[in-house]
Amino acid sequence: MENERRVGTVSRGIRCPIIREGDDLAKIVSESVLLAAESEGFALRDRDVIAVTESVVARAQGNYCTVDDIAADVRAKTGGDTVGVIFPILSRNRFAICLRGFAMGAKKIVLMLSYPSDEVGNELVSLDKIDEAGVNPYSDVLTLEKYRELFGENRHPFTDVDYVAYYKDLVESCGAECQIVFANQAKSILDYTDVVINCDIHTRKRTKRILKGLGAKVVLGLDDLMTAPVNGSGYNELYGLLGSNKATEDKVKLFPRASQGLVDEVQKQILDASGKHVEVMIYGDGAFKDPQGKIWELADPVVSPFFTDGLVGTPNELKLKYLADNDFSNLSGDALKEAISASIREKDANLKGQMASEGTTPRQLTDLIGSLCDLTSGSGDKGTPVVLVQGYFDNYTN
Repeated sequence: MENERRVGTVSRGIRCPIIREGDDLAKIVSESVLLAAESEGFALRDRDVIAVTESVVARAQGNYCTVDDIAADVRAKTGGDTVGVIFPILSRNRFAICLRGFAMGAKKIVLMLSYPSDEVGNELVSLDKIDEAGVNPYSDVLTLEKYRELFGENRHPFTDVDYVAYYKDLVESCGAECQIVFANQAKSILDYTDVVINCDIHTRKRTKRILKGLGAKVVLGLDDLMTAPVNGSGYNELYGLLGSNKATEDKVKLFPRASQGLVDEVQKQILDASGKHVEVMIYGDGAFKDPQGKIWELADPVVSPFFTDGLVGTPNELKLKYLADNDFSNLSGDALKEAISASIREKDANLKGQMASEGTTPRQLTDLIGSLCDLTSGSGDKGTPVVLVQGYFDNYTN
């Protein structure tokens, strides 16, 4: 029997030194992967994927700004009077520090929260309680008083934070007045102010279009703030504050910028050192939903902001169980294996709409691989900011 490979896709967290601002990240990543291969006794292969978490890229770039920088940008772009802040996610790590900057740059914040949950699934109140109260979340606007009367205090199941009180206290501690309303239609904010920062991530373009169409005077997304340096700060010309994370109590780490050169350089260094052509990507949050807490992970604007050319596109795969149960249901053993292998070798370049590919979700390669990497590296203390994925592009015939 020929020497057949017995393993498909493998995902490995790669340990690296702690990355600091100014470090030669391409060199560190390449060397860490090569050392891991040597010490663990595996070989690199063509089309392996090396993925680097966005946080170490931003750290190496020194891409940070302070709450004072955010406040200055908000003041300059809104006039600093009454500012509507709508559809933020409920997160101490992701949003609270941005809200501090907004509050420091304005006299009054009208904070409009979506309900029953935020955009990524953090619940303010359960849908069952909404039903019980006879509230229509599509049309009803609730004041803070009405929300408390109907639903009382609701603490987040994972963090035990009452985000309504937390955000209100935070704004007021910065010296701004705070009014909280609950609504799901962007236009509702215009009853309070025509200067708006919309903080939604994936629906931001639609929200801006609606508000501008209704005559709002200033409409800014998170992607319109910190798009250029403020007092010499970091910035992100594409995403602004989107994808940012709390670094310290006064400092925000922004999403990495201008990093195509980094992924191309890692690819080159691996080729020079090993003769293998690997693909390289930077990844942030994966895109998957937690069935227990209902939280959809993706709080970054994209899963992967930069990647090498070989990662463009979606998988083109056949569903093996479909072929086994249908086209070749009369075969077994070696005959079944050969028939399926032949189908894979001869598959069309684009299987879209064909039954044999039904159930193979056509997501972007970078979204699929980035989600795998996010789950592999975790968000805690594993110390593996680089992930090596092998065999992802193999199929049953390799």
